[in-house]
Amino acid sequence: MKTVLVTGGSRGIGKCVTENLAKDGFNVVLNYNKSEKQAKEIKENLSKQGINIEIYKADVSKREDVKKLVKFALNKFKNIDILINNAGIAKLQMFNDITDEDWNEMINTNLNSVFYTTQEVLPNMIHNKNGCIINISSIWGIVGASCEVAYSVSKAGIDGMTKSLAKELGLSNIRVNSIAPGVIDTEMNSNLDNAIKEQIKDETPLNKIGKPIDIYRCIKWLIEDEFTTGQIISPNGGYVI
Repeated sequence: MKTVLVTGGSRGIGKCVTENLAKDGFNVVLNYNKSEKQAKEIKENLSKQGINIEIYKADVSKREDVKKLVKFALNKFKNIDILINNAGIAKLQMFNDITDEDWNEMINTNLNSVFYTTQEVLPNMIHNKNGCIINISSIWGIVGASCEVAYSVSKAGIDGMTKSLAKELGLSNIRVNSIAPGVIDTEMNSNLDNAIKEQIKDETPLNKIGKPIDIYRCIKWLIEDEFTTGQIISPNGGYVI
């Protein structure tokens, strides 16, 4: 049975991914930071269905927390076969309003966390000559978003890391890919009013906003596929083509 570590696994896309991976028979370690209540609810609800997952609190923007998280996962399951770097934050701001603190928080949470977690997991994967790393990026990392410069930069950085690592780790049979979702109906996008959502739908060829399960299906395919690496895959309904 393969083991998956999901960062930011208690809400939104992460919650959907965690629950479905567990139901599909994977060992799952759900990482959370501030959402302890939600993480415990996921664990309890799955337990009622006879499914067990592990949950662990760690701020993945901090190297020492990541070290403890990875050590916990390896102590529980011996190996980490799949890493899903999902933890992230978003914030709407005019560029000139971004403070140093705002910038550093965004880069630390969205980009440095991927660096730390991947680097700590890799020795185990390299030893096993096998691994799958899936980074959750964003459509805005590809095309950029007005009033989300810091967010767009952090996600573009993830995509650059994905491509470079895929080249570096290929001979170790470790695949690295990025999923760059379009607008998905999650708590992160709950600040969008109905008029904006309708406008996005109108500009999307499939005329709908994505759901977390759409991203899970893409993740499941990347886990099972053995010949895809270094790719930025963007499920976005055709919003960007």
